[in-house]
Amino acid sequence: PIGFCYPGKGKSGDLPPRPECATEWHNQLLSKMPNIELTLLIGQYAQAYYLTNRKPKLTETVKAFREYVPQYFPLVHPSPRNGIWMRKNPWFEEEVLPALRNKVCEVLKN
Repeated sequence: PIGFCYPGKGKSGDLPPRPECATEWHNQLLSKMPNIELTLLIGQYAQAYYLTNRKPKLTETVKAFREYVPQYFPLVHPSPRNGIWMRKNPWFEEEVLPALRNKVCEVLKN
């Protein structure tokens, strides 16, 4: 996660993660895990932090997932609030989820 504590609730969902968490802890934690083969970037905050070449919109970034694999796999946050997004973007279940399954299987075989 970008933040390690729950930031609280806002008007339209959870508040953004606190900015000091990622800068303070990510490099320290990731240095202890040198063999990471795939990082799932779930939601706009993770994508904004790690993808320097992300698209202007989360939907565009997720749709262009192939540009970021094998290191990163950008995904939409799996929230019940995203049901509308899922219905508007059937390509996610048709293209992205099968590719994600394949990539996870590939990594687990290594």
